[in-house]
Amino acid sequence: MSSAFLYAAARTPFGRFGGALAEVRPDDLAATAISGVLAKAPGLDADRIGDVVWGCANQAGEDNRNVGRMGVLLAGLPVGVPATTVNRLCGSSLDAAIIGSRTIESGDADVVLTGGVESMTRAPWVLPKPSRAFPAGNVTAVSTTLGWRLVNERMPAEWTVSLGEANELLQEKFGISRERQDEFAARSHNLADAAWEAGFYDDLVVPVEGVDLTRDEGIRPGSTAEKLAGLKPSFRKDGTITPGNASPLNDGASAVLLGSENAGIGIDPIARIAGRGVSALEPQLFGFAPVEAAERALARAGIGWDDVSAIELNEAFAVQSLACVDAWKVDPEIVNAKGGAIAIGHPLGASGGRILGTLAARLQESGGRYGVAAICIGVGQALAVVLENVS
Repeated sequence: MSSAFLYAAARTPFGRFGGALAEVRPDDLAATAISGVLAKAPGLDADRIGDVVWGCANQAGEDNRNVGRMGVLLAGLPVGVPATTVNRLCGSSLDAAIIGSRTIESGDADVVLTGGVESMTRAPWVLPKPSRAFPAGNVTAVSTTLGWRLVNERMPAEWTVSLGEANELLQEKFGISRERQDEFAARSHNLADAAWEAGFYDDLVVPVEGVDLTRDEGIRPGSTAEKLAGLKPSFRKDGTITPGNASPLNDGASAVLLGSENAGIGIDPIARIAGRGVSALEPQLFGFAPVEAAERALARAGIGWDDVSAIELNEAFAVQSLACVDAWKVDPEIVNAKGGAIAIGHPLGASGGRILGTLAARLQESGGRYGVAAICIGVGQALAVVLENVS
């Protein structure tokens, strides 16, 4: 069976909710990321792309009807390039890369383009469709931006708590203080700012046409735990989670180009997909699910944490990130060394591709052999991928 390799990655800058990318449709964001990653392999004939696997968590608005295929067409790829859109909520684009890597390993394709997109700003309100025409009562418009909506009444109430309340439950379970969460969040902002200043993201991030945004919009240089301590809790009066130590709402897209070892892409591969893991637990504990997903990915790669030199863990909330790092018993300094989602942003369908591309670039920069990308997913799931540096 052939191995799958990561050849290139690209993403847009991530915009704030209602910010610089608010006027850009998600299918156009997808097209931007697709064009950006293919520009890194100018010798690749696009007709050789066997499939495009694209992630998106919403798909209720302009991202409807297979936004992956829309992005392919809008990017100007040949009409013969197929595409599918997958939805594993926050893990959608990492799931896309996992699916793409399996496609290559099975021999079904030599080149697969993967990625994902989300415009949380442009996520629509929806109305439940009545079973009969012309209902006499009022109908409530429901936001599709984030979290549970139109919930099945058969779902146990403890499963369907808000994402913030779910993470307050994790805080209670593991005793992770507000101070630790704020320190972790400040670190995310300062590391992201330092990475941008050092030029780390210059080759990973591609501009969006017509938008004056050259770097991720939500980064706050000079953040400190002391400043963050002044923010009020968002979900409980006496809670620990605030707008400062949780990821924001964002817009953006990411893309990852995968291929077999002899795919003829015209550039050298950066990393091999060495292991994959998926896990699930109680929906309200979703933030802790990456622990087991990463352990499974490591086992499939045949390595342990002592072999890992870099970790990209999507920071949905500081508390769940700390809970995972504590459980893995790894050096916190190897986690999100270029900043994380609290600073950079978390456009749901794009975040998996972001962390995978960032991980590959970190391994390439440092020369480390193995790295882990992991992401928690609403409704109690997680995904993880192990990369082996071959650059």
